[in-house]
Amino acid sequence: MTVTVKTFTSSSEAAAALSSDRNARYLGGGTLVMRALNEGDISLSTVVRANDQTLTRIDPSGPRITLGAGVTFARILGERDLAFLHAPARSIGGPAVRNMGTVGGNLFAPNPYGDFTVALLALDATVTLQGGFGSRDIPIEEFLQSRERQAGTIVLSVSCTRPASAEAFRYRKIARIKPKGGSVITLAAHLPISGGRIAGARIALGSMAPTQIRARAAERALEGRSLDAATVEAAAAAAAEGTSPSDNALSSAWYRREIVGVHLRRLLLGQE
Repeated sequence: MTVTVKTFTSSSEAAAALSSDRNARYLGGGTLVMRALNEGDISLSTVVRANDQTLTRIDPSGPRITLGAGVTFARILGERDLAFLHAPARSIGGPAVRNMGTVGGNLFAPNPYGDFTVALLALDATVTLQGGFGSRDIPIEEFLQSRERQAGTIVLSVSCTRPASAEAFRYRKIARIKPKGGSVITLAAHLPISGGRIAGARIALGSMAPTQIRARAAERALEGRSLDAATVEAAAAAAAEGTSPSDNALSSAWYRREIVGVHLRRLLLGQE
């Protein structure tokens, strides 16, 4: 199988090339595209790349931080200002994968992967897309629901909320092989506190639905309340509501539903 590689100096040129070829895929870190090529994906005949420096920029200033789609997890781990994202970044594969894997690519990773995206979902992320007719921003939830229909576009960057304190953001990945294994489940929680009560709770789950989802019933149990034992129990009891996990080699759907509340309780209580 012959594969054509096209490299452009700007993301807009690369997006135009993608939109004109239904068999083209964008190559960032390569952890998804190169696997597809190695496994003989015959639908992939053109690889598009962009040497656009905007894709690797990090803007850590202000209440929201921006990560270029080409920023690697290894680079995030080297940034002191991004300490709140170190746990999600460290949970991605081994050193070789973290050196190549990118923020933008993780948005497309299928279950049981895409763990960094779980953190971004909890942090109210916005995804900036570049298409043939310009760029646009969409909420990460909308992006995840439509990502299979994003042909002809390139992710330029992702921006997300900076937690007000270390305690406001929590992350946990449950895997059989640590740290590089696929996820049994992944959880992230952003719990801003105002006047001693939770204001704007966001709980995100991975491997509990076809894409990463918010645990809205658990969020409702937390909202407007103090983070005490009774509130945590109510959130844990509601954790599986609205989920639709699947069976795979790592776990059954039944097991995922059984343990998600247990691990949400531990996450909220700060337990290992």
